[in-house]
Amino acid sequence: MTGWSELDRFLRTDPRDVGCEQAMRVLHVYVELVLADGADEAARRCPGVAAHLSACGPCSDDFQGLLAAAGLST
Repeated sequence: MTGWSELDRFLRTDPRDVGCEQAMRVLHVYVELVLADGADEAARRCPGVAAHLSACGPCSDDFQGLLAAAGLST
């Protein structure tokens, strides 16, 4: 049946997930938090962004790229 995978993915969505637009708006700040305080502290302070990055492949790729670029410049 069609539509079941989309429904299943929707039902597994973390209610804290802020979505792509909001996550991208603050991604640079989230990267700075990760570099300064570690991933656990950044996730504690920004649970909606952390939830989104764990669920969204494209945004997670952007995060990893920013993290790598920022890590090289520090």
